[in-house]
Amino acid sequence: MKKLRLTLCALVLGILPAHSAARPNILFIFSDDHAWQAVSAYNKGLIETPNIDRIGEEGIRFDRCLVANPLCGPSRATVLTGTHSHINGFWSNTRCTFDGSQPTFPKMLHQSGYETAIIGKWHLGSEPTGFDTWEILPGQGDYYNPTMILNGQETRLEGYVTDIITDRSLAWLKQRDPSKPFLLMCHQKAPHRNWQPNTSKLNFDKGKEYPEPSNLFDDYANRGPGAAEQNMTIEETMHRNDVKLTTPARLNQKQRAAWDAYYQPRNEAFAKANLSGKDLVRWKYQRYMHDYLACVSSVDDGVGRLLDYLKEAGLEENTIVIYASDQGFFLGEHGWFDKRWIYEESARTPFLMRWPAKIKPGTVSKALVSNLDFAQTILSAASLPHVSRMQGRSLLPLFDGSTPEHWRKSFYFHYYDQPSLHKVPRHYGIITDRYKLFHSYKPKDYWEMYDLKKDPKEMNSVYNDPEYAPVRKELEQELAKRRKELQVPNKDPRPNKVKKKK
Repeated sequence: MKKLRLTLCALVLGILPAHSAARPNILFIFSDDHAWQAVSAYNKGLIETPNIDRIGEEGIRFDRCLVANPLCGPSRATVLTGTHSHINGFWSNTRCTFDGSQPTFPKMLHQSGYETAIIGKWHLGSEPTGFDTWEILPGQGDYYNPTMILNGQETRLEGYVTDIITDRSLAWLKQRDPSKPFLLMCHQKAPHRNWQPNTSKLNFDKGKEYPEPSNLFDDYANRGPGAAEQNMTIEETMHRNDVKLTTPARLNQKQRAAWDAYYQPRNEAFAKANLSGKDLVRWKYQRYMHDYLACVSSVDDGVGRLLDYLKEAGLEENTIVIYASDQGFFLGEHGWFDKRWIYEESARTPFLMRWPAKIKPGTVSKALVSNLDFAQTILSAASLPHVSRMQGRSLLPLFDGSTPEHWRKSFYFHYYDQPSLHKVPRHYGIITDRYKLFHSYKPKDYWEMYDLKKDPKEMNSVYNDPEYAPVRKELEQELAKRRKELQVPNKDPRPNKVKKKK
């Protein structure tokens, strides 16, 4: 009787929907720096990712998912809160701590009866809130034999980080309370820099020669000064440890033997070649692709193991599976690695979703969607009410592949993390299905604009082209309108004062 009274009270307060027994489980798989170009559902030729692809093949693939602020921590804060950085207060990896007291979708699910867990990368400074279980990497974490914080206790674990996060996610799924719907956020570290592959993957591509981007040797002409003044090129910025001319410190004896057996003879051949100029850049690009994609391959294996378990456990039909990354990543385009820019390789993320009970297999959406939308979509799927603070919207109306007339036609973007090690300027802008307009304002003040239909690689700014003056005016008006609607302050936020729990 007491339990019935509590349930009725929750219904009155609007916390728990009456048909909660039918609410879906949610498995949210989130990787770090996984470029959409490195998912074979979007791009054939670099790598095959059959398990990630499977989510879209059995559900929906979103072809234009954009991020509000393309940086690890800020993106995670946006996912949790459904808000832009100026609302949630987390706009920089190094100058912010996430305020865990603010509303998040895991908290709301937990309050409505879900069992909740996050396992893997957190990278928000404060401790997770709203989770029954949290097992996180401190900071960026390590690829080999990582330390994890298991519900507050630091513990060193033996193995490869992607496998460990997958193993612990599976273990949680098997021991959870089966009477409750669940939210599991499985957050992989990979393929974050410096892209250390599992020793079992060192020869995964059998020496494949990867195709070079056509703008690998970009001269940064016809753009603002920031493109040339950044510090994120393969040529200048990649260090010895990035290209595996050094050996990771945390390898155990067995891992070290496998590592040395693979890299040592190749590094000796590289030293003898005495490469320079473009030949050196090309060598570094090939090594980068090998290591980065080997990490992606391990992530894909982990996705496959999780999907297989859902099927074996009879959970497949009523479990929403989401795969996404915190943002995109440059894979040699413009001669770069890393992210941070409004340019397409950075601002766009892979996003695939499966829900057999609601989504027809093989659905594709061309609509402008965002990581802002993840929180409200999950809450809507769980039959929880709209949250007015959230600036995203539910994606449920897109599940049939159509785009409603009222859907967004533009998206607001803002990157704040300057000064930073990569020297990408602070900039904000507007993105539509065809155009991109943005304002770089620190350290230098200038504008850029791109026609993605005629210039998909974003090589030539048309901001000052008279032919585009009417479009520019329209985009400037839209940008001002969006900033006002989103309540973007005229001054950038300052580092917050939220204290970390000891």
